[in-house]
Amino acid sequence: MEGMTTPRRTRMSGTQRREQLIDVGRRTFAERGVAAATVEEIAAAAGVTKPVVYEHFGGKEGLYAVIVDRETRSFLDHIASALTDDGTPRELFERAVTAQLSYISANPDGFRVLIRDAPSWHSTGSLASLMSDIATKIENELSRVMSRREIDPRFAPIYAQMLIGMAALTGDWWIEHGQEFDATEMAAHMVNLGWNGLTGLDATPTLVAAAPVASGEPDVDNMVAPIGLGDDETDDDIA
Repeated sequence: MEGMTTPRRTRMSGTQRREQLIDVGRRTFAERGVAAATVEEIAAAAGVTKPVVYEHFGGKEGLYAVIVDRETRSFLDHIASALTDDGTPRELFERAVTAQLSYISANPDGFRVLIRDAPSWHSTGSLASLMSDIATKIENELSRVMSRREIDPRFAPIYAQMLIGMAALTGDWWIEHGQEFDATEMAAHMVNLGWNGLTGLDATPTLVAAAPVASGEPDVDNMVAPIGLGDDETDDDIA
């Protein structure tokens, strides 16, 4: 049709073309999500026709699987490399958080692909399964720390999941807000909450708030006062 031009395809080797499609697919899945993305738009962004994508990956599903596998290995390699040397539990925790932020900063699109819900036809590679793998790797160290503090180490998996989940969701917030804080600041504040929370753990924690009333009405007589100054407290008392 007059006035329309066909994108000029750059000649590449098979390996180069495959890497280009992976880069384009990663960016597209990060921006649109795998469910909304189409082979047509991936091919158009790469300046090729749809059959080229099918030739290399068999379709969108195959491309997504390759990207998730590559990003998962990269993410885990960042964490593993931070934990290879000996150190105190706090040092290991700091390294793990810093390594995670380093990966996110260098691979924002890859991280976005991982944190999106995996489609029903892809059984692995979701954020939940990835975080679970990482949490399992730190459970043993966390268990030793808890044992020294006379806290039942059976609960180590719970704390491992909470710590890793905190780091993952905070990392998501960080890239969504344009990384307005640098990685060192982010790591320091994440470790501040995570580590100081661990050092103040109760051996036998209980809930302070009363159990919900069966009727659904608030139990005013047993309601716990909000955190802050009580009737007999002054600023000097808590300074």
